[in-house]
Amino acid sequence: MRLPGKPKKKLGEDQLWELALRSLGGRAYAAAELRRKLALRAETPAALDRTMKKLQDYGLLNDIRFAESYATARLEGQGLGARRVLADLRAKRVSPGIAENAVRQTYAETDELDLIEKYLQRKFRGKNVREYLSEDKHLASAFRRLRTAGFSAGGSIRVLKRYTGRAEELESMDEPEGEDETIR
Repeated sequence: MRLPGKPKKKLGEDQLWELALRSLGGRAYAAAELRRKLALRAETPAALDRTMKKLQDYGLLNDIRFAESYATARLEGQGLGARRVLADLRAKRVSPGIAENAVRQTYAETDELDLIEKYLQRKFRGKNVREYLSEDKHLASAFRRLRTAGFSAGGSIRVLKRYTGRAEELESMDEPEGEDETIR
């Protein structure tokens, strides 16, 4: 057992390869994300480079495939908006072009307003949404929650207006100009 303050043992190329395979067996990684993880344990930069090259040669690391499957899983599994998925892919160090293309393709046939509606119904199940959103704090909270989930301000406001007639309050919660660009 490793002690908390003791540094982890540096690994040679064969052991690094095994660590990479174990890591990829647990979940998918973007190439840069896995490189960073392996770099902490690599004995030498050359061993890290050879391991990364070998992973790519075997087809185990492919950022395009990773980004597409990640975006699809977030859309179908969690019902998240395109902006959130794009931000998550960027945080995983997927190149901006690959991330934007994957999100654009994944969300091409998706109606954001329907997705927002489903998201609200799922998050507030068991509650009368119209009644719940009649309180200012709940309305503001729902708007923030939609924005955090990756939905546009305009789409979020349009759907929330279906539940409350207080449109002027929602308009004041809108974001600064230029941040509501569409990914499509």
